[in-house]
Amino acid sequence: MAIKLEDFNNIDPKNMGSLPLPVKVVILAFIFVLIVFLGWYFLWDGQMTALESAKGKELQLRDTFMAKKKEAVNLPIYKQQMVDIEKTFGELLRQLPDRSQMDRLLTDINQTGLEAGLEFEQFKPGPEVPAGFYVTKPISIKVRGNYHQLGAFAQNLGKLSLIVTLENLDIVPGNDGRLGVGASVKTFRYIDQSESKPGGQK
Repeated sequence: MAIKLEDFNNIDPKNMGSLPLPVKVVILAFIFVLIVFLGWYFLWDGQMTALESAKGKELQLRDTFMAKKKEAVNLPIYKQQMVDIEKTFGELLRQLPDRSQMDRLLTDINQTGLEAGLEFEQFKPGPEVPAGFYVTKPISIKVRGNYHQLGAFAQNLGKLSLIVTLENLDIVPGNDGRLGVGASVKTFRYIDQSESKPGGQK
């Protein structure tokens, strides 16, 4: 089935059926290629772009679904963690005195130092410092005593039922063999619902 160039020169569009078979094959192949090209250019190219976009969207939705599924699977764990956090928060909150307990706590701190054998030269409560739902109550102290008395005082502060911290220690040896200690004792109280600011101001 040889193809001759002169066969293409004698093509009669009105009489395509009489063309030699090789010419018909070439013409049909050309028409097929043309249709494929035009189809790709005007139709399939846009659809391929849309398909790629849809694939990307599918992957994004799948990732979102897996993330939501993971959250749903872990939801009971998260709920239990919230319960545990609220329980722990409640326990910590109960260690903060309210305004009615503050005077008693100051007395307990002073008594703790006396029971340890310390001599108080200064016990000066400072103004309350607001910090969210609670306030800090600093107390400036100066005491005299030996090393073991100071250790007992610090240890007994930690045994109080309410939260008390000992900060900014300044230790100076005395001429009598005892130590002079300046420090800041801090305690905390939560803000009552009846007050919006420390000191009862509304």
